[in-house]
Amino acid sequence: MKLSDYAKSQGVSYRTAWNWWKQGIIKGRQLPTGTILIDVEASVASTTVACIYARVSSSENKSNLERQAERLTQYAVAKGYIIQKVVKEVGSGLNDNRKKLNTILSDKSFNVLIVEHKDRLTRFGANYIEILLSQTGRRLEVVNNVENNKDDLMTDFAAVITSFCARLYGMRRAKRKTEKLIQELQTNGDDEAC
Repeated sequence: MKLSDYAKSQGVSYRTAWNWWKQGIIKGRQLPTGTILIDVEASVASTTVACIYARVSSSENKSNLERQAERLTQYAVAKGYIIQKVVKEVGSGLNDNRKKLNTILSDKSFNVLIVEHKDRLTRFGANYIEILLSQTGRRLEVVNNVENNKDDLMTDFAAVITSFCARLYGMRRAKRKTEKLIQELQTNGDDEAC
């Protein structure tokens, strides 16, 4: 089967199918004319379509984000998965409104979500996400599960304290801004009365 026909049958772009062929995910041969013929029987082996999700907390760690995505891609290729997309995001694991994560959770074009550590997906609630994925016929695959739960728990505890402190200081700052605004309005109101 020609590569273009194979791409159509799989519901992917020609470029994606070509990348799969170059990565060895699908098997085939190239004719002297340049036409790529796919061995359909050998290529049907993997029905696992993966979405890779890599995340770092701050933009200072962007180089780590790239390395994380590359490690996960290599992992998926080694397992024989078809990589549907690689999503890279910069944001806090405590933020429950990350746009890219929300987009892939509602995307049903893959059947396995791959992350390096559970905390790369989210600091809290990973089990809820696993349940959500299983209800839609998908699953979460964590490449590197933390063996030492004590260290993981301490990291989560520190993250919660940090988040609460940031919110508390933000609320105090907002209160000071409101008080300053009221004071300015009162002062301006007194000036206008004169």
